[in-house]
Amino acid sequence: MSEEKAKLELQSVRCVRGERLLFSKLNFQCPAGTLVRIAGPNGTGKTSLLRLLVGLMQPQEGLILWKNEPIKKLKEEFWKDLVYIGHLNGVKDELTARENLLINCEIGEHPVTKEQADHALAMVGLEGFEDHYTRHLSQGQRRRVALARLYLSRHAGFWVLDEPFTALDVKAVANLANLIAEHVNEGGIVALTTHQEVPIAANNIHRIELTGGRWLNGRMVKKHDLAEEVA
Repeated sequence: MSEEKAKLELQSVRCVRGERLLFSKLNFQCPAGTLVRIAGPNGTGKTSLLRLLVGLMQPQEGLILWKNEPIKKLKEEFWKDLVYIGHLNGVKDELTARENLLINCEIGEHPVTKEQADHALAMVGLEGFEDHYTRHLSQGQRRRVALARLYLSRHAGFWVLDEPFTALDVKAVANLANLIAEHVNEGGIVALTTHQEVPIAANNIHRIELTGGRWLNGRMVKKHDLAEEVA
């Protein structure tokens, strides 16, 4: 991780998709060494919140800060400190599982060895698939290739993960939960969504419960308290 300590802050963030208000006045601060678990029913804005956190969407109101600076101003500096694994796996069909990891790390200016890449693949249950082209892998296996990046990304202070435990077997889930806990307890910040109540032994856990939204034309469809912080 970079020498400056990780710190994430949201100030009065408001998110609207189409005519629907997903959440508003969302405030929280996360110091270094925090796991942020984002929960809530489908359609309440969990993925939208993750996209806001990584700068792929902009809030209608409010600020998102990383190390006390708005992320929209940091640009390349912020991206170097970030690992984002969303619904799309971001793997290249024309590359092998190993090549995907090697090239991804090289682009991120943190090159790794073949042995390190192979170890990462083994940790997600892909030992023996190192030389397989990802176009020949199942969707679940492609997801594992994407998640293997985390084992090579301890330098990044901020991990943002959308349903990271999906398509993993019991052993791989346990390995990933341990990795996340280690990263948090060493001073990183991890924000994730998951439908699975996987125990993660992080020392500091911050829970955001998204409880619903409303239509901006006034037709209320869910309760008005859009988000709730749970320590």
